[in-house]
Amino acid sequence: MKKSQQYPKMTRRRLLAGFTTMLAYPAVAQTSVMQSMPLRSLIGTYGVTGAHSIIVMDAMSGKILEGSNADKSLPPASVAKIATTLYGLYGMGSGHQFQTRLVGTGKVVNGVLQGDLTLVGGSDPTFDTDRLAQLAAGLQARGITSVAGKFQVYSGDLPYQRMIDPDQPDHVGYNATVSGMNLNFNRVFFRWKKVGAGYETSLSAKGRKNNPEVGGIKITPVKRALPVYKYQSENGADRWTVAADKLGRGGSRWLPVRAPANYTGEVLRVLAREKGIQLPPVRTAMASPKGVVLARDRSIELGKITSAMLKYSNNLTAEVVGLTVSKKRGVKTRNLRGSAGAMSSWVNKRYRIKGASFKDHSGLSDTSRVSARDMALIVAREGWDGALRLKLKSVNLRNSDWKKAPISGAKIVAKTGTLNFASGLSGYIECPNGRRLAFAVFTADLRRRAAIPKDQMDRAEGASAWARKSRIFQHQLIRRWVNVYGASS
Repeated sequence: MKKSQQYPKMTRRRLLAGFTTMLAYPAVAQTSVMQSMPLRSLIGTYGVTGAHSIIVMDAMSGKILEGSNADKSLPPASVAKIATTLYGLYGMGSGHQFQTRLVGTGKVVNGVLQGDLTLVGGSDPTFDTDRLAQLAAGLQARGITSVAGKFQVYSGDLPYQRMIDPDQPDHVGYNATVSGMNLNFNRVFFRWKKVGAGYETSLSAKGRKNNPEVGGIKITPVKRALPVYKYQSENGADRWTVAADKLGRGGSRWLPVRAPANYTGEVLRVLAREKGIQLPPVRTAMASPKGVVLARDRSIELGKITSAMLKYSNNLTAEVVGLTVSKKRGVKTRNLRGSAGAMSSWVNKRYRIKGASFKDHSGLSDTSRVSARDMALIVAREGWDGALRLKLKSVNLRNSDWKKAPISGAKIVAKTGTLNFASGLSGYIECPNGRRLAFAVFTADLRRRAAIPKDQMDRAEGASAWARKSRIFQHQLIRRWVNVYGASS
């Protein structure tokens, strides 16, 4: 990798500059502003039940301006992706590209590859059907029309994780399977339409240009009330049933794929057949083969991948980035928890904090913990001019009835995080008077979250209203901080 592509190293001078006042971890005191309008009163005003952890500091000096329960550790939800982004950029460099290859053994004679053909996954979290079609086009360009040996998929670049969080439902696309071969974020597109007394259904590997049908995964409408979706694996193949009474007249959604190597191999066979190439039935390769690279795909740079991850909060991307860095650092683990533990240790050491404890890289697990103080310190110590601030999404402030209500001259960029009855927001504020702030806000009602039945996790009663109250509360805190600490004179 070229030196110019690497993420710049964080120097000790940069880490320490402006933060000498923070080293002793001073207590968060109630300011005169808080005495006139205590944060706890604000929490009560907006009806956010449960616990909270809040802090705002001067991003340049590290001076704590205001906080409440700042040392209380709560689930960060997707705010954890801030830590994963930094872990990835420092661990691999912003110029890193994932590669997916088609490797052949043997010569090509009269269009026939005399050996095996293996699709080698390089853990690319952004790989999709259209790019898989380009690999098939690469075979066509070499004049290959068939394969005499085996057709295989190797997905062992990363350890297989059936799902990110076993406490989440099977059917939600955000609880993805993770492996070294990931297609369409390991999702398949399910479409249905009412026809007479039954339903016409289809499953496809939907891309922008290509939309091949998938036959290796099955879904069957059945007569039952709940659960809406039910999954089982039959001889390594995904089998779904869906409650017909819940389907209505028609619709579509993405479902997770639990056997991504088989899925990707089947889709490549379809795409290759469209180009006049006949591939044998797909098998699983137990090792990455040695041979000639017949076609290669490269992802966009990691810097762009992490920007998209923060913007769209994709869980699969976060898990792949975290696992890949841990593998590169020599961490010996076969699961997400071990890799996330390594990331926690790295974050705590680099940013001189004490309590960050991540159980995955995406924030999907509600057992991850971090305090507002520690998250704000990560943000602040990364630096105002570091890559993180430029990657975070702009926050459009809203008022108590959720209408947009920006503050003139203020710029807020942050990462949001939402689980049922857990919410987070952390980032930077540039005030109208030029003052720069770093902040973190976490709220969680873990008692209400624990009471949710597993089959109702994706539509938990009361969770949406609670999340909206939390978001309004966060925005009112930002408005308060801008008005008190950064208003134009």
